[in-house]
Formats: sequence, C-alpha cells, structure tokens
Amino acid sequence: MIKHTAFKHGWWYFYRVHTQKTEGLADKFPELKQYLSDRFISCPNEYFEVEPRSSKLRFSLSNLKITHIPNHEVATLARLGLQANESRFASNHSKVQVFMLENDANTIAMEIPLWLHHDELQHYEKIFACETPLTGHIDLLRIEDGKIWIWDYKPNANFEKYATTQVYFYAYMLSKRTGIPLDQFRCGYFDAINTYVFDPNTCKVTEPEQKRLLQKIF
Repeated sequence: MIKHTAFKHGWWYFYRVHTQKTEGLADKFPELKQYLSDRFISCPNEYFEVEPRSSKLRFSLSNLKITHIPNHEVATLARLGLQANESRFASNHSKVQVFMLENDANTIAMEIPLWLHHDELQHYEKIFACETPLTGHIDLLRIEDGKIWIWDYKPNANFEKYATTQVYFYAYMLSKRTGIPLDQFRCGYFDAINTYVFDPNTCKVTEPEQKRLLQKIF
C-alpha cells in the first residue's frame, strides 16, 4: 500500500505515498492524485542541484496569522512516532513521517518533491536574485476537513523563525504544480509538543516587501 522511491537531491529524500489513501482524492483533488503518481515516473532532478531551496529561505512574510495549538493531534502522532520507531530509523524525521504515513488515516504522502519556475511568481528574480527554480520537499501531506494540509516537522518548533516562509512556499509551489487554488491549502509545522498553523491565503508577497527582504534571503 505504500509506494516509495528515493531522490538524490543534494542528499537522499525518500518519497513515499500511501496509494490506498490517495484513492479518496479522485473526486475532489484528482490533480493532486495525479501529481503524486507522476513523481514516480518523472521528476526534474536537475532543478534540485542548485539554489534556491525553500528550507534555506531566511526572511519572514507579512500578513500571516499564526495560531499556536496545544495538544494538536499531529504533535501526539509525533510523540508516538518517536517512541514506536526509536530503533527503526536513525532520523527523527523518518520516525515521525513513516509512523504517520502508516498509522494516521489523514496522512497520504511524505517528502513530496516540488519546484517553482521564475515566471510563476511576480518579481521572482527580485526575491531570489536568480531565475533558477525554487525547490523543496514537503515533509507530510494530509487531507483534513476537506483541505490539503502541508505539514513540516520541526524538532524545536517553538524556536523556528522562518518555518512559515518555508511552508508557505511549499503550498504555493504545490498549487502551481497541480493547478489547485491556494484557498484549498492550509499549512502548519510542529514537534512533539507544539503545533503552529496558518492560512497561506492571508499572505501577500508585495513588491515593497520583496525589495526590503532581498538582502535577507540566504
């Protein structure tokens, strides 16, 4: 039921999809189902050989209302994953990700590769100081309350300064790759205690902000 492959994108990323769970996407999100399936057939690996990468972005985005939710179910799943997979994986990311994919009904995929072309975001060159594609890998993808939720596991989530920027661009990239409107996405990052969520649609990357942040990207 779990299909997997490995991508050498700087280091190894282990892309996994729970195929049985993705069958439920056929009605509302067929484009997402197709995208997840297609990545086993093709992926522009050359895009991932250069910068920029979402995980290395070092600037904040305005207009985002971030909500801290104690005792969220993803934090509980993280704790369970760290315990259950203690000896199975060396990486805490893998312990949490694989546990959720195997045991959580809402988690459908992990380490999903993404990219964004320079003509898919206004003033791209001003933001990233280049025209090479922005790339990234979503830690976990869940379907919750009829929305596509993009989750990033951060072992010390309460100390993160730029996680919202990283996860926002994951949502933006997946929206562009699938053609699914951004209003169908929600975002969050978490550890075994803390969970932070936000609506990516409230973020507006304005040109003045782009100019101000240009020197703070990497």
